[in-house]
Amino acid sequence: MRYRLTLVLALVLVAMSGPARAQTPAPGNPPSPALGPAPNAGPVYTITYFEVGPAAAARTVGLLRPFAAATRREDGNQAFLALEEIGRPTRFAMVEAWRDKAAAEAHGAAVGALRDQMQPLFASPFDIRTNSGLSVAGPAIGAEAGAGKRVYVLTHVDVFPAGKDQTIDLLKQLAEASRKEAGNLLFDVLQQDGRANHLPLVEAWRDASAQTAHVMAEHTRGFRAKLVPLQGALYDERLYNALR
Repeated sequence: MRYRLTLVLALVLVAMSGPARAQTPAPGNPPSPALGPAPNAGPVYTITYFEVGPAAAARTVGLLRPFAAATRREDGNQAFLALEEIGRPTRFAMVEAWRDKAAAEAHGAAVGALRDQMQPLFASPFDIRTNSGLSVAGPAIGAEAGAGKRVYVLTHVDVFPAGKDQTIDLLKQLAEASRKEAGNLLFDVLQQDGRANHLPLVEAWRDASAQTAHVMAEHTRGFRAKLVPLQGALYDERLYNALR
Protein backbone atom coordinates (compact mmCIF):
# COMPACT_ATOMS: atom_id res chain seq x y z
CA MET A 1 0.00 0.00 0.00
CA ARG A 2 2.81 2.39 0.90
CA TYR A 3 4.53 1.56 -2.41
CA ARG A 4 1.35 2.24 -4.42
CA LEU A 5 0.80 5.57 -2.66
CA THR A 6 4.36 6.66 -3.41
CA LEU A 7 3.97 5.68 -7.06
CA VAL A 8 0.71 7.64 -7.40
CA LEU A 9 2.27 10.78 -5.89
CA ALA A 10 5.24 10.51 -8.26
CA LEU A 11 2.95 10.22 -11.28
CA VAL A 12 0.94 13.27 -10.13
CA LEU A 13 4.08 15.37 -9.75
CA VAL A 14 5.29 14.36 -13.22
CA ALA A 15 1.90 15.25 -14.71
CA MET A 16 1.95 18.69 -13.04
CA SER A 17 5.50 19.57 -14.00
CA GLY A 18 5.45 18.27 -17.55
CA PRO A 19 3.09 20.87 -19.10
CA ALA A 20 4.90 23.67 -17.26
CA ARG A 21 8.17 22.66 -18.90
CA ALA A 22 6.48 22.34 -22.26
CA GLN A 23 4.82 25.79 -22.13
CA THR A 24 6.32 28.46 -24.38
CA PRO A 25 5.12 32.01 -24.89
CA ALA A 26 2.39 32.32 -27.46
CA PRO A 27 3.56 33.81 -30.74
CA GLY A 28 2.67 37.41 -31.36
CA ASN A 29 3.96 40.95 -31.10
CA PRO A 30 6.30 41.74 -28.21
CA PRO A 31 4.89 43.92 -25.42
CA SER A 32 4.84 47.64 -26.17
CA PRO A 33 7.57 49.65 -24.45
CA ALA A 34 6.57 52.06 -21.70
CA LEU A 35 5.32 55.36 -23.02
CA GLY A 36 7.91 58.09 -22.88
CA PRO A 37 7.29 61.75 -22.12
CA ALA A 38 4.96 63.76 -24.29
CA PRO A 39 6.54 65.28 -27.37
CA ASN A 40 8.49 68.47 -26.68
CA ALA A 41 5.93 70.59 -28.49
CA GLY A 42 4.87 74.15 -27.92
CA PRO A 43 4.29 76.92 -27.56
CA VAL A 44 4.28 77.05 -23.77
CA TYR A 45 2.66 79.92 -21.85
CA THR A 46 3.67 80.73 -18.29
CA ILE A 47 1.96 83.11 -15.86
CA THR A 48 3.68 83.95 -12.57
CA TYR A 49 1.94 85.85 -9.77
CA PHE A 50 3.66 87.33 -6.71
CA GLU A 51 3.33 90.10 -4.12
CA VAL A 52 5.91 92.22 -2.32
CA GLY A 53 5.86 94.40 0.77
CA PRO A 54 4.61 98.01 0.51
CA ALA A 55 8.12 99.43 0.75
CA ALA A 56 9.47 97.10 -1.94
CA ALA A 57 7.34 98.05 -4.96
CA ALA A 58 9.84 100.46 -6.50
CA ARG A 59 12.72 98.04 -5.92
CA THR A 60 10.71 95.26 -7.60
CA VAL A 61 10.07 97.40 -10.67
CA GLY A 62 13.79 98.09 -10.86
CA LEU A 63 14.52 94.36 -10.87
CA LEU A 64 11.80 93.36 -13.32
CA ARG A 65 12.67 95.80 -16.09
CA PRO A 66 16.15 94.41 -16.86
CA PHE A 67 14.91 90.87 -16.26
CA ALA A 68 12.20 91.38 -18.89
CA ALA A 69 14.69 92.80 -21.38
CA ALA A 70 17.10 89.91 -20.84
CA THR A 71 14.33 87.30 -21.12
CA ARG A 72 13.15 88.65 -24.49
CA ARG A 73 16.67 88.04 -25.83
CA GLU A 74 16.72 84.37 -24.76
CA ASP A 75 16.54 81.65 -27.39
CA GLY A 76 12.99 80.44 -27.79
CA ASN A 77 11.27 83.37 -26.11
CA GLN A 78 8.31 84.65 -28.10
CA ALA A 79 7.04 87.29 -25.67
CA PHE A 80 7.45 88.51 -22.12
CA LEU A 81 5.26 90.94 -20.16
CA ALA A 82 6.10 92.30 -16.72
CA LEU A 83 2.90 93.63 -15.16
CA GLU A 84 2.02 95.71 -12.10
CA GLU A 85 -1.57 95.53 -10.83
CA ILE A 86 -3.59 98.72 -11.18
CA GLY A 87 -4.59 100.07 -7.77
CA ARG A 88 -2.42 97.52 -5.95
CA PRO A 89 1.19 98.37 -6.83
CA THR A 90 2.61 95.61 -4.61
CA ARG A 91 1.10 92.84 -6.76
CA PHE A 92 2.90 91.79 -9.94
CA ALA A 93 2.65 89.23 -12.70
CA MET A 94 4.90 87.93 -15.45
CA VAL A 95 3.40 86.51 -18.66
CA GLU A 96 5.68 84.53 -20.95
CA ALA A 97 5.37 82.72 -24.27
CA TRP A 98 8.02 80.15 -25.25
CA ARG A 99 8.62 78.25 -28.45
CA ASP A 100 8.46 74.89 -26.69
CA LYS A 101 8.88 73.13 -23.36
CA ALA A 102 12.66 72.90 -23.68
CA ALA A 103 13.00 76.66 -24.11
CA ALA A 104 10.71 77.33 -21.15
CA GLU A 105 12.66 74.93 -18.93
CA ALA A 106 15.98 76.45 -19.97
CA HIS A 107 14.70 79.76 -18.60
CA GLY A 108 14.18 78.16 -15.18
CA ALA A 109 17.65 79.03 -13.91
CA ALA A 110 17.07 82.73 -14.59
CA VAL A 111 13.72 82.59 -12.78
CA GLY A 112 15.40 80.89 -9.82
CA ALA A 113 18.07 83.60 -9.66
CA LEU A 114 15.42 86.35 -9.71
CA ARG A 115 13.45 84.57 -7.00
CA ASP A 116 16.53 84.34 -4.80
CA GLN A 117 17.28 88.01 -5.36
CA MET A 118 13.73 89.00 -4.43
CA GLN A 119 13.36 86.71 -1.43
CA PRO A 120 13.66 89.51 1.17
CA LEU A 121 11.00 91.55 -0.68
CA PHE A 122 8.25 88.92 -0.95
CA ALA A 123 4.96 89.12 0.87
CA SER A 124 3.95 86.10 -1.22
CA PRO A 125 6.48 84.19 -3.40
CA PHE A 126 6.26 83.18 -7.06
CA ASP A 127 3.13 81.21 -7.98
CA ILE A 128 4.04 79.82 -11.41
CA ARG A 129 1.33 78.40 -13.68
CA THR A 130 2.32 76.64 -16.93
CA ASN A 131 -0.27 76.54 -19.71
CA SER A 132 -0.97 75.52 -23.26
CA GLY A 133 -2.95 77.58 -25.75
CA LEU A 134 -6.63 76.88 -26.40
CA SER A 135 -7.51 79.94 -28.44
CA VAL A 136 -4.54 82.15 -29.26
CA ALA A 137 -5.13 84.47 -32.20
CA GLY A 138 -1.86 86.36 -32.38
CA PRO A 139 1.66 85.05 -32.94
CA ALA A 140 2.49 85.50 -29.25
CA ILE A 141 1.25 86.98 -26.02
CA GLY A 142 2.19 90.60 -25.78
CA ALA A 143 2.78 91.09 -29.50
CA GLU A 144 0.74 94.28 -29.27
CA ALA A 145 2.59 95.61 -26.24
CA GLY A 146 3.58 99.24 -26.57
CA ALA A 147 3.59 102.61 -24.91
CA GLY A 148 0.46 104.44 -23.85
CA LYS A 149 -2.42 103.78 -21.51
CA ARG A 150 -3.02 100.16 -22.42
CA VAL A 151 -4.74 97.94 -19.89
CA TYR A 152 -3.79 94.29 -19.49
CA VAL A 153 -6.16 91.82 -17.86
CA LEU A 154 -5.35 88.41 -16.36
CA THR A 155 -8.34 86.31 -15.39
CA HIS A 156 -8.26 82.93 -13.68
CA VAL A 157 -11.36 80.95 -14.68
CA ASP A 158 -11.87 77.93 -12.41
CA VAL A 159 -14.86 75.65 -13.06
CA PHE A 160 -16.03 72.27 -11.80
CA PRO A 161 -14.52 69.45 -13.92
CA ALA A 162 -17.94 68.40 -15.19
CA GLY A 163 -18.39 71.84 -16.76
CA LYS A 164 -14.94 72.07 -18.36
CA ASP A 165 -15.92 71.32 -21.96
CA GLN A 166 -18.93 73.64 -21.84
CA THR A 167 -16.75 76.39 -20.40
CA ILE A 168 -14.13 75.95 -23.11
CA ASP A 169 -16.80 76.40 -25.77
CA LEU A 170 -18.08 79.52 -24.00
CA LEU A 171 -14.58 80.96 -23.69
CA LYS A 172 -13.78 80.40 -27.35
CA GLN A 173 -17.01 82.19 -28.30
CA LEU A 174 -16.14 85.05 -25.93
CA ALA A 175 -12.63 85.35 -27.37
CA GLU A 176 -13.90 85.46 -30.94
CA ALA A 177 -16.45 88.16 -30.14
CA SER A 178 -14.04 90.19 -27.98
CA ARG A 179 -11.34 90.31 -30.67
CA LYS A 180 -13.82 92.14 -32.89
CA GLU A 181 -14.21 94.99 -30.40
CA ALA A 182 -12.61 98.23 -31.54
CA GLY A 183 -10.40 98.61 -28.48
CA ASN A 184 -9.13 95.05 -28.22
CA LEU A 185 -5.45 94.33 -28.83
CA LEU A 186 -5.20 90.79 -27.48
CA PHE A 187 -7.56 88.11 -26.17
CA ASP A 188 -6.07 84.66 -25.55
CA VAL A 189 -7.56 81.61 -23.82
CA LEU A 190 -5.13 79.21 -22.13
CA GLN A 191 -5.42 75.91 -20.25
CA GLN A 192 -3.31 75.10 -17.21
CA ASP A 193 -1.15 71.99 -17.40
CA GLY A 194 -2.40 69.27 -15.05
CA ARG A 195 -5.59 71.20 -14.22
CA ALA A 196 -7.69 71.17 -17.35
CA ASN A 197 -10.57 72.96 -15.61
CA HIS A 198 -8.34 76.01 -14.89
CA LEU A 199 -8.57 78.32 -17.89
CA PRO A 200 -6.61 81.61 -17.76
CA LEU A 201 -7.49 84.57 -19.97
CA VAL A 202 -4.90 87.10 -21.15
CA GLU A 203 -6.26 90.37 -22.56
CA ALA A 204 -4.88 93.70 -23.73
CA TRP A 205 -7.03 96.79 -24.33
CA ARG A 206 -6.25 100.12 -25.94
CA ASP A 207 -7.16 102.01 -22.76
CA ALA A 208 -9.34 101.85 -19.66
CA SER A 209 -12.47 103.00 -21.48
CA ALA A 210 -12.11 100.18 -24.03
CA GLN A 211 -11.76 97.63 -21.23
CA THR A 212 -14.80 99.06 -19.42
CA ALA A 213 -16.84 98.88 -22.62
CA HIS A 214 -15.87 95.23 -22.97
CA VAL A 215 -17.07 94.44 -19.45
CA MET A 216 -20.54 95.74 -20.29
CA ALA A 217 -20.69 94.35 -23.84
CA GLU A 218 -23.61 92.05 -24.49
CA HIS A 219 -21.41 89.04 -25.31
CA THR A 220 -19.40 89.53 -22.10
CA ARG A 221 -22.47 89.82 -19.90
CA GLY A 222 -24.02 86.78 -21.56
CA PHE A 223 -20.86 84.76 -21.00
CA ARG A 224 -20.68 85.72 -17.32
CA ALA A 225 -24.30 84.74 -16.75
CA LYS A 226 -23.73 81.30 -18.29
CA LEU A 227 -20.47 80.80 -16.40
CA VAL A 228 -21.80 81.42 -12.88
CA PRO A 229 -23.40 77.96 -12.38
CA LEU A 230 -20.24 76.27 -13.70
CA GLN A 231 -17.74 78.10 -11.47
CA GLY A 232 -15.71 76.24 -8.89
CA ALA A 233 -14.20 79.49 -7.58
CA LEU A 234 -14.87 83.20 -7.89
CA TYR A 235 -14.06 84.84 -11.22
CA ASP A 236 -10.59 86.25 -10.50
CA GLU A 237 -10.02 89.20 -12.85
CA ARG A 238 -7.05 91.56 -12.33
CA LEU A 239 -6.09 94.69 -14.27
CA TYR A 240 -2.46 95.67 -14.89
CA ASN A 241 -0.14 98.20 -16.41
CA ALA A 242 2.90 96.90 -18.29
CA LEU A 243 6.33 97.90 -17.04
CA ARG A 244 8.30 99.71 -19.76
